[in-house]
Amino acid sequence: MQMSFLLYEGIEPVDLAAIGVVSMAKRVIPGLSYETLARDRQAVQFSNGLLVVPSRSFEEVEEVDVLLVPGGPGWRKASEDPAVLAFIRRVAPSALVCSVCTGAMILAAAGALDGLSATTKIEVVPPEVSPLHELRERYPEVRPEAALLVDSGAVITGGGVTLCIDAVLYLLEKRYGKDAADEVARIMEYGAARDANRARFGQTAAPLPA
Repeated sequence: MQMSFLLYEGIEPVDLAAIGVVSMAKRVIPGLSYETLARDRQAVQFSNGLLVVPSRSFEEVEEVDVLLVPGGPGWRKASEDPAVLAFIRRVAPSALVCSVCTGAMILAAAGALDGLSATTKIEVVPPEVSPLHELRERYPEVRPEAALLVDSGAVITGGGVTLCIDAVLYLLEKRYGKDAADEVARIMEYGAARDANRARFGQTAAPLPA
């Protein structure tokens, strides 16, 4: 599995934990790899000022294995960025597409969630509006779910913020099986947190394929 992590201005740095999971998982599954993609090769500024230099530009990419769209306060501008939306629409038909946190709002703007169930970030600081509620209001063609993650087959949406870790572990389980994902969670010392998140939300909206 190669994860292509989509970059845009204003990503929440916590969502980099998705890449951290793949980095740790290489100890268990050596064939894993990841890259970062953006509209060009210029450094992208995250919400806290962190600068991340993308591995490749959108134009340099022909195919994507797993596209991961992160969240953060910059999602509003990204969901109106023609380059970001065009790239998602171009690669989505042949890729496994996954969002974490408010990355789902960008997928919705690209039309990638039309007719599907999806989840996104739920908890906010008042008077902010829950992104899950906003997903329902802005995109009536999407069925919002308060879930740890929602697996709709070719599109997976993960919950908010640190639940990006659970989403990537799920991706690993989907590709490499339960034992491999459990071992990655173990070496990350994330097993108890993973169990707690599952208990909090219950099962995913759709089970792993047999």
